[in-house]
Amino acid sequence: MFRIITLVIVSSGSLLTAATAEPIRAAYRADLADEVSRKLSRDADDLLAYYKDLHLHPELSLQEVESARKIATRLEAVGYEVTTKVGGHGVVGLLRNGEGPTVLIRGDMDALPIVEETGLPFKSEVRVKTEDGKDVGVMHACGHDVHQTCLIGTAGMLAHLRQHWSGTVMIVGQPAEEVGAGARMMIEDGLFERLDRADYCLALHVSSSHPAGVVAYTPGWAMANVDSVDITIFGRGGHGSRPHETVDPVLMAAQTIVALQSVVSRRLDPTEPGVITVGSVHAGSKHNIIPKDAKLQITVRSYGDKTRRVLLNGIRDVTVNTCRALGAKRDPQIVVRDHEFTPSTFNDPDLTEAAVGVLREVLGSENVEYRKPLMVGEDFGRYSRHLEVPGFIFWLGSVERDRYEASCRPNAVPLPSLHSSKYEPDPAVTIESGVRAMSSLALSLLKAK
Repeated sequence: MFRIITLVIVSSGSLLTAATAEPIRAAYRADLADEVSRKLSRDADDLLAYYKDLHLHPELSLQEVESARKIATRLEAVGYEVTTKVGGHGVVGLLRNGEGPTVLIRGDMDALPIVEETGLPFKSEVRVKTEDGKDVGVMHACGHDVHQTCLIGTAGMLAHLRQHWSGTVMIVGQPAEEVGAGARMMIEDGLFERLDRADYCLALHVSSSHPAGVVAYTPGWAMANVDSVDITIFGRGGHGSRPHETVDPVLMAAQTIVALQSVVSRRLDPTEPGVITVGSVHAGSKHNIIPKDAKLQITVRSYGDKTRRVLLNGIRDVTVNTCRALGAKRDPQIVVRDHEFTPSTFNDPDLTEAAVGVLREVLGSENVEYRKPLMVGEDFGRYSRHLEVPGFIFWLGSVERDRYEASCRPNAVPLPSLHSSKYEPDPAVTIESGVRAMSSLALSLLKAK
């Protein structure tokens, strides 16, 4: 199979073209299937214990000290050349094993500020103080404990099988995915200049809507650009009984919120996805006081850079002109939080096709499903965009099979989603399928011996 990469979108928003005629070596290593199964069986208890330890001791974004230490220790124990503190708490393990491609495999480490309500015997009881002084619970509600465990399991598997392949495996333990900063921080700290460049980038993410043992894939755009926008609308405050003497920022905010919905419906091509959601509105302090300002917080989702520009420009136009029409003497302050921007994730179609073929061999065709693109954010896409190489992330089913089937019955209670205080994976089956799938994908891309 040969690939022609005709489109690469980089995080700066520019459009690049590149063409190569290098073969994608993604041949399923059937000769290693039995040995993969034997090692998975030997490692099962150890990996489950590792997972439970991570689940018990979650760490928030930018605080992943112990998670990083545990990954580094495990990688060193199986022969990886380990570099720590890359872009904060990032960990990189390199297993150089002769000539061949370099395959990057990423696993993210951070947890969320959520009080766990699963009732598990190993549920998190961790509480921490945030920078603004709030006391919060901490939980791996997005499955990054599974990701780290699969990362370590895959690293160990590839080290164990090193006599059967040549090339380089690049294991990346990434911090701060939940705040969209970790990949950028590691790249800016010289990840690829100081250590190695990758030819392929791989990752997995747990799914709360697929049963354990199933994986799902999306060719092309898989996850979205994520922008955060802060808006302050300026008015003139006064008594609630005399609105004619004021310039009411609450009214301007309300009109703006409604008008913003026209940006997607009237400025975008109807076939082009886009989302503008106002998630926070704050104004005033009392029933009979018209405040002097109102504040909005907005999340914006898109895939392509052109669509992103249309949405952000539309937000600015609609907000400014709505406020002017309602008598504002000062234009609103509109801040796009560029430091929090997460670029969309693009699965290279040719690599995806090759990877899906391997996954079907490994897990069975009945356990490999297509999934529509999602508007969630994930900063894994930064790696392949920065390097202009193929990348692929797949969804790893994590729901216990009986619970999943029960949720499919009429009038059933929906399963807890990711980021829910009650999200609970089926760890043993999920980890086993994750390590098997990721190890097999890496082996299919590395040079066979």
